[in-house]
Amino acid sequence: MVRWVVLGLVLVLLGTGVGTYLWADSKLNQQDVLKDWSGRPKAGKGTNWLIVGSDSRNGLSDTQKQDLHTGSDDGKRSDSMMILHIGDHGNTLMSIPRDSWVPIPAHLDTAGTGKTIPATTSKINSAFNNGGGELLTRTVEQNTGIHLDHYAEVGFAGFVGIVDAVGGVHMCIDQAVQDKDSGLNLKAGCQTLTGQQSLAFVRQRHQMADQDLGRMRNQQKFLSALAHQAATPSTLLDPFTLYPLIGSGLDTLIVDKNAGLTDLAGLFDAMRSVSSGDGRSITVPIGNADYRTSTGESAVKWDAAKSKQVFDAIQNDTTVPDVK
Repeated sequence: MVRWVVLGLVLVLLGTGVGTYLWADSKLNQQDVLKDWSGRPKAGKGTNWLIVGSDSRNGLSDTQKQDLHTGSDDGKRSDSMMILHIGDHGNTLMSIPRDSWVPIPAHLDTAGTGKTIPATTSKINSAFNNGGGELLTRTVEQNTGIHLDHYAEVGFAGFVGIVDAVGGVHMCIDQAVQDKDSGLNLKAGCQTLTGQQSLAFVRQRHQMADQDLGRMRNQQKFLSALAHQAATPSTLLDPFTLYPLIGSGLDTLIVDKNAGLTDLAGLFDAMRSVSSGDGRSITVPIGNADYRTSTGESAVKWDAAKSKQVFDAIQNDTTVPDVK
């Protein structure tokens, strides 16, 4: 009798696991954003993800938009972008300032006119604004020489849903934060952030002396903490937590057409290793954080020599040099 009971439990667990996998796999929103182009970097060693946080309001009600201080703009713009390198010499999470002043390649008009928009030099987030994930991935590859193997993009609604599904994310805040624009009001110290608080935390920048650069440090710190918590046994083995987590995450998640659930699992595991000290969190080496463009805009200019050292190390899966 005991053997039959044990066998029954094993079959139930296997059936539940297979069913969950098939259900989650069917919810993946795969898009063809990683296309070949003339001069594209060859596949390097290790695996490189481009992770994009967009300000898409899809899935948010008018009340949620007001509560989350997101505004009601249509379309989507990049709120953050990072390259996650998974390799034999440790995992590296590298933030790319959204105001980086870089060449943007020529591309077709997304309005469907069939016209080609000529190449220009602009802030890197304009590539995402004007051409979505496809133009952004090509822009990143062209300017870094890094071959991107996978792409992941999540909007506001998915971000909040993921955090709430795991019961909030535990963070230690160095100093109290009050930001009118994002609606953030946090005391200093260790605390558990809700989805609403988390979204405000990774978006706020006005309290920091270096604005966007400071915000990127917060984003790296938070995403590592989120990945660490999402991959804990208490989350993965509890169906009342796991199912909402998968549903909330995949509802607004966009990945490349070749990315599957096992690839996403590898992404989360690599992010967790970064938070546990087995990897590194860095920013593209900056040469001028207040570069003035010909139109008078303030942009971010990379340090050409130092950034190339970092990009080459990521592409070739060698030790990333400690340059700033």
